[in-house]
Amino acid sequence: MSFLSMLKCVARYPCKWLQANDLPKEVYQHLARYVPKIYCLGPNLNPQSEDLLAQLLLQAPLEWYLCGEEPSTGLAKLEQNNQPSQLCGHVFKVGEPTYSCRECAADPTCVLCMQCFLGSVHKEHRYRMTTSGGGGFCDCGDTEAWKKGPYCQKHEPNISDSLQEDPLANLSADMIARTYNIFSIILKYAVDMLTWDKEDELPQGLEPPERGDTYYCMLFNDEVHTYEQVIYTLQKAVNCTQKEAVSFATTVDRDGRKSVRFGDFQFCEQAKSVIVRNTSRQTKPLRVQVMHSSVVAHQCFALKALAWLGHIIRYSDALRRILCQVGLQKGPEGENSSLVDTLMLCDSKMWKGARNVYHQLFMSSLLMDLKYKKLFAIQFAKNYERLQSDYVKDDHDREFSITDLSVQMFTVPSLARMLITEENLMTTIIRTFVDHLRHRDLQGRFQFERYTAQQAFKFRRVQSLIGDLKYVLISCPTEWTDKLREKFLEGLDGFLELLKCMQGMDPVVRQVGQHIEMEPEWEAAFTLQMKLTHIISMMQEWCASDERVLIEAYKKCLTALTHCHSGFTDGEQPITLSMCGHSVDTIRYCVSQEKVSIHLPVSRLLAGLHVLLSKTEVAYRFPEQLPLSELSPPMLIEHPLRCLVLCAQVHAGMWRRNGFSLVNQIYYYHNVKCRVEMFDKDLMMLQAGASMMDPNHFLMIVLSRFELFHIFSSADCRKRYNRENANKDVVQQNSTLIEEMLHLIMMVVGERFASGIGQVENSDELKREIVHQLCIRPMAHSELVKALPENENKETGMERVIDSVASFKKPGVTGRGLYELRPECAKQFNLYFYHYSRADQSKAEEAQRKLKRQNGEDSALPPPALPPFCPLFASLVNILQCDVLLGMLGAVLQWAVEPSGGHWSESMLQRVLHLIGMALLEEQQQLESSCEDNEVTFNFTLKISRPGEAPSNTPSVLALLETLQNAPHLEVHKDIIRWILKMVVNIKTMRERTAAAPSPEGSGHCQEETVRDKDKAERKRKAEMARLRREKIMAQMSEMQRHFINENKELFQQSLEELDASTSTSQDHSPSSWDSALVCVGPRRWRAGGGERRQVVTCILCQEEQEIRSDGRAMVLAAFVQRSTVMSKNRRRPPHNPESYDPLFMHPDLSFGTHTGSCGHIMHSHCWQRYFEAVQAKEQRRQQRLRVHTSYDVENGEFLCPLCECLSNTVIPLLPLAKTSCSEQPGLSQWLNTTSQQIKTLGKKSDVFLCFCRNPYSSSIKEMLTTFGTATYKVGLKVHPNEQDPRVPIMCWGSCAYTIQSIERLLVDEEKPLFGSLPCRQDDCLSSLARFGSACWTVSCLSTVQTHFIRLLAALVPNPQVENSPCLLDVDMFHLLVSLVLSYSAVHCLDSSGLSVDAAQLHFFHLVTVAHLVQILLTSVPVELTMDQESGGVEREEEEGVCLFYNILKTHLGSSLPEMSSGWHLWRCVKASILPYLRGAALFFHHLNGVPTPPELHALGAGEWEALCTYLCLPSNLLHQFLSLLSFRWCSHPGMRQCLQSPETLIR
Repeated sequence: MSFLSMLKCVARYPCKWLQANDLPKEVYQHLARYVPKIYCLGPNLNPQSEDLLAQLLLQAPLEWYLCGEEPSTGLAKLEQNNQPSQLCGHVFKVGEPTYSCRECAADPTCVLCMQCFLGSVHKEHRYRMTTSGGGGFCDCGDTEAWKKGPYCQKHEPNISDSLQEDPLANLSADMIARTYNIFSIILKYAVDMLTWDKEDELPQGLEPPERGDTYYCMLFNDEVHTYEQVIYTLQKAVNCTQKEAVSFATTVDRDGRKSVRFGDFQFCEQAKSVIVRNTSRQTKPLRVQVMHSSVVAHQCFALKALAWLGHIIRYSDALRRILCQVGLQKGPEGENSSLVDTLMLCDSKMWKGARNVYHQLFMSSLLMDLKYKKLFAIQFAKNYERLQSDYVKDDHDREFSITDLSVQMFTVPSLARMLITEENLMTTIIRTFVDHLRHRDLQGRFQFERYTAQQAFKFRRVQSLIGDLKYVLISCPTEWTDKLREKFLEGLDGFLELLKCMQGMDPVVRQVGQHIEMEPEWEAAFTLQMKLTHIISMMQEWCASDERVLIEAYKKCLTALTHCHSGFTDGEQPITLSMCGHSVDTIRYCVSQEKVSIHLPVSRLLAGLHVLLSKTEVAYRFPEQLPLSELSPPMLIEHPLRCLVLCAQVHAGMWRRNGFSLVNQIYYYHNVKCRVEMFDKDLMMLQAGASMMDPNHFLMIVLSRFELFHIFSSADCRKRYNRENANKDVVQQNSTLIEEMLHLIMMVVGERFASGIGQVENSDELKREIVHQLCIRPMAHSELVKALPENENKETGMERVIDSVASFKKPGVTGRGLYELRPECAKQFNLYFYHYSRADQSKAEEAQRKLKRQNGEDSALPPPALPPFCPLFASLVNILQCDVLLGMLGAVLQWAVEPSGGHWSESMLQRVLHLIGMALLEEQQQLESSCEDNEVTFNFTLKISRPGEAPSNTPSVLALLETLQNAPHLEVHKDIIRWILKMVVNIKTMRERTAAAPSPEGSGHCQEETVRDKDKAERKRKAEMARLRREKIMAQMSEMQRHFINENKELFQQSLEELDASTSTSQDHSPSSWDSALVCVGPRRWRAGGGERRQVVTCILCQEEQEIRSDGRAMVLAAFVQRSTVMSKNRRRPPHNPESYDPLFMHPDLSFGTHTGSCGHIMHSHCWQRYFEAVQAKEQRRQQRLRVHTSYDVENGEFLCPLCECLSNTVIPLLPLAKTSCSEQPGLSQWLNTTSQQIKTLGKKSDVFLCFCRNPYSSSIKEMLTTFGTATYKVGLKVHPNEQDPRVPIMCWGSCAYTIQSIERLLVDEEKPLFGSLPCRQDDCLSSLARFGSACWTVSCLSTVQTHFIRLLAALVPNPQVENSPCLLDVDMFHLLVSLVLSYSAVHCLDSSGLSVDAAQLHFFHLVTVAHLVQILLTSVPVELTMDQESGGVEREEEEGVCLFYNILKTHLGSSLPEMSSGWHLWRCVKASILPYLRGAALFFHHLNGVPTPPELHALGAGEWEALCTYLCLPSNLLHQFLSLLSFRWCSHPGMRQCLQSPETLIR
C-alpha cells in the first residue's frame, strides 16, 4: 500500500471511531496494523521519518477524535478557553540553573526557574543558586513553598482566579466523553506495553495482521559493568568496530537500552549468548533480550504516546484533570490496581528511557493538580514500602527511580501532615528503613563491621529513606490535632527503636601489647549518624512545638534509655568511693579496659528533650506530669561520661595501638558536622545529671571514670603524686587526663549559651560561636560558614547576627573580604571554649595575648562573665565550691609550688587558675545581682581562704596562690594570678559592704574610703614582707654558693677554664668573627653545636618520639617522585631511550627532570612498611569485593599519606647533619693538584682500602636509602626498579637539583623572598633530599660513584684520560654543582691528605660559578645595546672586569662572538642571568649544611645580590682568579663553535 493510500485510509478512522461500539478494539486494530509498519523496520532506525509517520498515521487520528474537528483548530480553542494554572510547573533539565530564596523558602527544596525568579520579589533577597540534576519543577505559585512572595509577575493570580470553577465546566459533555475514552485507551495501551515482559508475543488485540520473522538483540543498561567492559563485549559479540561499540554503549547508558543486532532469531540469540558468557564471570551478566520487532515497535510507540499525552494536556487544565482521573481510577483488581499504581510498582523493571518518560508525565499531570496530587500522594504512601524495596534491589541511581518523586509530595506541609495522620507515613518510613538493616549483633545493635559488598551497596541505597523522613519533618507544625499527636508519637516509637539499634554500636576495646592488625569498619556507623543528625534535631523541634507531645516524648525516651542500660553490664561492679568526707555508691568501670562506644543517640535525644523541658518551661509548669523524681542521675551520665573519657584517653595517647579508625571517630565526634547531636548533647547530659546530684558525688564519679581517683583521694595526695609512678609514659598520660578532666569540669559549669541551660536567646549561642572563631583570626564569609553548624535548611543564621559582633573589611591585596572581631567583643573570649580544637585554642591564645600587648594591657586571659543558669540547671554552680573540687585545686597548686617533682604541667595549672577565676566571677555576679532579702550562698572566697584540717594542716588555696605569685618558674602565669588575687580582694570588699549596716550617704562614703585605706595598707604590708623574704632567701643562696666554691676550688677553676675555652671556640665559629656575616659554604661556614644538630621527631603512626641519628632507627618522609617538564625550554626534544640513556650531564634546556615533593609527615620506616603492606592487602581484598578502582595505583608503589592522604609513592630517609672539621683553606691550584693525585690513586685505593671505608648508617637507614634511590631511578627513567644500576645515584642527584630549581622559580613567580616563605613541608623535603644525596653513595658501588665524580670534574677541569667530555654549553651548571658536591664524599672517604669537605664544596662552587658566567657571556648577551650609563665605585670595577673577561673569550673564539663595548649592559645582563643559579645554590647549601639564613634574604629588596654573594662566600676577584687557568680549555672544546652557531643555544 502506498503512503498516499495509507493517509486516505487513516483519514477515515476518526469518523469510524465516533460511531464505533467497541472503541478500544478499533483503536487497537489501528495500532496493530500501522505501528509495525512505522517503527523497527531494520537495524538502522530513522527517528525523523518514524516521528513524521507516527504524527500523520497514529497521533493525528487520535487528535481528530479528541477534538471532533481539525486538531489545529480544536486545540487552539481549548488553549484559548483555558484558565492557566497558577503553578509554573517548568520541569528542569540537567544543568539548568535553579534559584532558592534563603529568606522566604519553606525549605531548601523550594526552587524557582530563572524566568520566575527574575520576575519575583526574591531576586532582591538573599538567595542560593544551584544547577539542577534533572527532574523536579519550578515551585512558583505554590503558596506552601514560600513564606511570602509565592507568585512571580507571570503567575500572579487575577481577581477572577480566586473564584475559579472546575476546569471541566468549560468543556462540553461530548468532549469530556471523547477525551476520557481516548485517554483511557492510550494510557492503558502505553502501560501494558511498557510493563510487558514477553519477548515474542503481544497483548491481545495488538497482534499484527502479517507477522514477520525479524528480531532485535536488545542490550539493557546496568550500573555494575563499566563502559570498557561493555565496549569490549560488544566488539566480540556483534563484530562491530570500536567506534560503533562506543556509540552502542553511550546510547545504552543514556536511554537504558539499545538494539545491537537485527535479524532472525538464531542470529540474535547467538549475540546474546556471547554477551552473557563474557560478562558473567565475576558479576551478574548484562541483561540481554531477543525481542520480536513488533514488540519493540509497540514499546517505542508507547513512549511516544505518553509524550503525546503530556503534550496534549498542556492545552487545557481540563484535559490534565481527565488524565489524572483516568490514571488513578481503580482497575478491576481493586486496591492498588490503577494504571498509575501499575506503572509505579513496575518501575524497577523498566528501562531508563521508559522511566524518564512516565515520570515526566506524572510531574506534568498529577503533580500539577493540587487535588490529584493529594490522591497520588496517598497511593504513593500506600505503596511506599514496596517501592523502596524495589529501589534497594535495583541498581539504577535514585534520579531514575519513582521514589525520587517523594520530594515533590513530602515537602508540602499539608500533604506531609495528612500522610502522617491518614497513612501513618512516618512509621512506615522508619519501619521500612529498619527492616532493611537486619545485620545485628547479639544485643540487637547494628553491626557494620562484617558487611559484604552486597550489604554495603544495599546500605548506601537504603539511606535515601532518611532523606524522605527529613522531607516529612522539615516543616514543623504550628497547630496540632489529637490524630497528629497520636501518629507522631507512634512514629517516635519507631524512631526510638531505630536509635536503640544504634545505642552502643561499634564498641571499641583498648589494644595493649601490639597494634591492631586490621582497621575496623567505622565509616558506615558515622554515615548513619550524620544522615540522622538533622532528623534528630527536627524531632526535637516537633516535640518542642507542643507541650503534650514533649512530655510524652520525654517519657518514651527515658523508657528506651532505661531499656538500653539494662543491656550494658560489661565490667560494672558496685563500689563505694570516699573523698574529702563524702561517699558515693557507684560501679567500677575502666574505659581503658572495657568496651566503650561513641554512638549513644538515645542518651543524646533525652538530653535534648531535657533541655527543652527547661526552655519551654514545661518542667516548671507541669512537674507532676514528668518522671523527674524517677530519674537516676548516675545512669544518665554514665555512658556520655565514658565517651568523653575515651576522647581524653585518646588525646593522652593511650589508644595509639587502635589505629586511625578511632582517631577518625574522635575527629568526627567533635567535627561541626556531627557535634550538635554528639559532643554537645553528651555535655548537656552531664549537665542534666550533675544538676540533680550532689556535686561532690558527681566529681568523684568523674574522677573514677578518668581513672584518677587514686591520685586525688589519698590524704597526702599533694605530696604523693610527686614521687609515685616512675614510669614516664604513665605520668604523662595522667597529666593529660587531669588536664582533660579539668577542662570537662569547666565545660559542665561554663557552657550556658544553649537556650534552656542558660538564660540566653538562640542568637546568643550563634554570636558566641562567631566571636570565638574570629578570636583565632579574621575570616572570610566562606570560612565562617564552614565553621558553623547548619540546620536542616542548610542555613547557619550567621547573617542575622554577624554585624553585631564583627566588622567587614573590604577586599585588599588578598582578594577577599574579611570579618574582623569588634574590639568590644574581645572580652567575651574564653580560652577554653568547648568547640576549640587544640590547634584553634593555641592560635586564639596567641592572637589574644598579642592583641592585649598591643593595647598595653597585661597578658592575662581571665574567663568571661557568664549568663545565669535556668532554674533546672541552677545547682551546677555548686560544683565550683564543693569540697572535692577544692581538694583537687589545692593539690595541683601544691604540685606547682614544688616544681622539682616534674609531674605536673603548666596546662594543668592554667586550667586550675581558669576554674578559680570562673568561681570568683560567679560569686561576684551573684553578689551584684542579689537582693537585700536574698542571702548569697555561693561563698568561694571563704572556702579558698581556709587551710586544711589537722593533722595535714595543708595551706589554703589562697595561700598557695600568693606563694605562686612570686614563683620564678611561673612567670607566664603571674598576670592571671594577680587578676585572681585582685578579684578576691574586690569580692571581700563587696561582702564587707553588704554586711555593714545601712547608713546615710555621707557616712557610707567615709566608711568606703576607710575600707579602701585599710585594704591598701594591708597590701603594702604584705608586699614589704614578701620583699624581705625574697632578700633573705637570695642572701642565703649566695652564701651557700660561696661556701661551695671555696670547698671545690680546683674543680671550679677547671670548669672556668673549660668554659673560657668553649666560649672562645664558639666565638671563633660565630658570625661576628667574620664581620657578623653568615656563610653557608666553605671552611668558614657556620657550624651547628651539638644541641642544634640534635633533631627529635614524632612518628605519625605510633606517636613515638625518635632522635634522628645515623646509627638509629630510620625515620622517613612520605614523598611523591614524578617526571616533570615544567622547567622545559625545548619541548620538541625527542624522548630518550631509557635503557641506554646516560643522565650524568643535564642539558641546559631542562627538557625533562625528576621532581620530588613531600607532605612533610614523618614515620618510622618499619611503621611505614607495615602501613604500606596493609594498604596492599586491603587493595587486593577491595578489588575482589567491589572491583572499583582507587585514585592511586598500589601496584606501582603509590599510597596515601596516613595523616593527610596526600598522594605518595616512596619515602625519603631523614638523616642528621654531617659532622665536619674546620681546617685551613688551600688555594685553588693546590687543591686541584691534590684532587688530581686523589683521582690517579683511586683505582688502587678502592681495592685496598674499601674494607676500611665503614658505612656510618644503620641497616634500616641503608634500606631506606636504597628504597628512595630505586624509586627515583624507576620513575625518573620509566624503567623497572634495579638498585644495582649505576644510574641510581645520578638520578638522585638530578632530582635534588631539579626540585630546588623548580622551587626557586616558583618563589620568583609568586614574588616571595628566597627564605622564610616556604612551607615547613617543602623545607623538610629539601633538607632530606640534599642530605640523602650526600649519603646515597654509601649504598651504591663505590668505584661507580667515583667514576661519576671523575667524569663530572672533567667537564670543568679537562682530563685527557676522560673521553667524550661534554662541551661547556651542553651542561646545566646547577645540576653539575649539585652532582659534584654530593658525589665528592665517595672520594673524600678514602682521602688521607687532611683536606676538608668544606674546602672542596667552596672550590666546586667557585669553579662552576665561573663556568656558568662563561656560558652566559657566550650565549645570553643581547647583540644590540642602547646607550651606556655611568656607574661608580665597586660597580665600575665589576663592569670593567666583565668587559675584560668577555674580550679574552672573544680572542679565543674570534668572530663567533659579537663586539661588545658597553660594560654597564654586559654586567647587568650577567647579574640577571646568574641570579637564579645563585639563589638555587643558596637553597642547596642552606639545606645541605643547615646554616641559618641572613635576614636580608627573608624579604624582597634591592640588597638581594649583595646578601647572596656574602652568604655564598663569593669573592670580588672571582673572574681574575680563574681567568687564565681554564677559559682557554673551555673555549677550545670541539663542540664550542658548533653550539654557538646553533640558534637554539640559550643559557640562563
